Amino acid sequence: MAQEQRENLGTRLGFILVAAGCAIGLGNVWRFPYIAGAYGGAWFVLLFMLCMLAVMPIMVAEFAIGRASRRNLGGAFRVLEPAGTHWHNLGWISLVGCYLLLMFYTVITGWLLLYCWHMVTGTFQGMSPDGVQAFFASTLASPGAMVLGMTLAVGIGFAVCWLGLQAGVERIVKILMAGLFLILAALVLKCLTLPGAGEGVRFFLMPDLAKMQKTGFLPILSAALTQAFFALSVGIGSMAVFGSYLNRERSLFGEALIITGLDFLVAFLAGLVIFPACFTYNVEPGSGPGLVFVALPNIFASMSGGQFWGALFFVFLSFAALTTVIGVFENLVSFCMDIFGASRKTATILNGLCLWLLSLPCALGFNVLSSFQPFGPGSSVLDLEDFLLSNNLLPFGSIMLVLFCSLRCGWGWDGFAEEANAGAGVKMHAALRIYLRWILPCIILFLFVVGYVDKFAR
Repeated sequence: MAQEQRENLGTRLGFILVAAGCAIGLGNVWRFPYIAGAYGGAWFVLLFMLCMLAVMPIMVAEFAIGRASRRNLGGAFRVLEPAGTHWHNLGWISLVGCYLLLMFYTVITGWLLLYCWHMVTGTFQGMSPDGVQAFFASTLASPGAMVLGMTLAVGIGFAVCWLGLQAGVERIVKILMAGLFLILAALVLKCLTLPGAGEGVRFFLMPDLAKMQKTGFLPILSAALTQAFFALSVGIGSMAVFGSYLNRERSLFGEALIITGLDFLVAFLAGLVIFPACFTYNVEPGSGPGLVFVALPNIFASMSGGQFWGALFFVFLSFAALTTVIGVFENLVSFCMDIFGASRKTATILNGLCLWLLSLPCALGFNVLSSFQPFGPGSSVLDLEDFLLSNNLLPFGSIMLVLFCSLRCGWGWDGFAEEANAGAGVKMHAALRIYLRWILPCIILFLFVVGYVDKFAR
């Protein structure tokens, strides 16, 4: 039986690092810096921190649903729902959402792994800015390079989950997270000693009212809220599975606070790396997704010891991305074990093959399938998959979770609060019931509407 196969995480630290590793990823160290740069730096950072706290109860809900049911989200509703209700019909969102995420996430992770190799071997040394731009374009245009990088990312997720929960996922993610923080600390110390560090830090941390008035408060708030959902990886049950591996010794609100804090810390420290570097070498901090793959290689090519620091930076990025790949891949494995009664080995093989095949359209979307432009010229398969996930499944899944935990026809507040507050640690205040039932769904609906307006009304 699937229930008998279920392992537990070995330690509390293991749970915190694995859950944080799943949340900490490209949203923190790739998306956060260029979004912060585009929306004026410090004001965005302040709103982002507040939005993370506003979104955090969804993480608590996922942990509680997983721990109370001892199931992945796909099976959790069936265990916890009142008799005669049909919440279990929504369990599919976990499988679809996790696949949608990994279908483009493995491709971007593949870029990072390839860039690690090119940094270590000195490919960018002596290359002009135009040359770096052309190199990135040629990488995207190469089906072989794109499929190779994606295959490496899928293969690592497969190999770690094949080893098991404690021997594979927990042990490897602990190593990756330790390496991530050590490398990040070294990069922060290096970049804060650059000549333009002071100007970069001021842009990042000193609020400028004129910049906020120019951009507008509502666009900055919308961007910060979207980034909070993206950074915390909530809405598709990717956190519920780790709750299902957890004992009841600690309260879930306190654990979620720690994980949210670690998540913000990584994004904050990444900003202390990127903004001082951008201002030292006159790179526009709001230069979009190409900031990491075009602007930063140019910076490292100009920096003393740049080959070493560049390699270290892309290893750090790869660690952050791989912890998410491993965490979400484990969710897929757990889903098959819970719902279909498959063994871990069988579930890992089936999901590895399916994920590789389903990731091919995104990997080939910049070359073989480049004529498919779903949102007009310049768009790609990646944009479509990101839109379906970020603008649709994440908001829908988040509303579903908060209503399940707050409505009487769902699990209900009493069952949710009892599970969330079980164990030692910070407890969840009863006032959150109103927030969860009325305010948070409105916030999520706002995000959903703004996402569609932003996408189609321009």
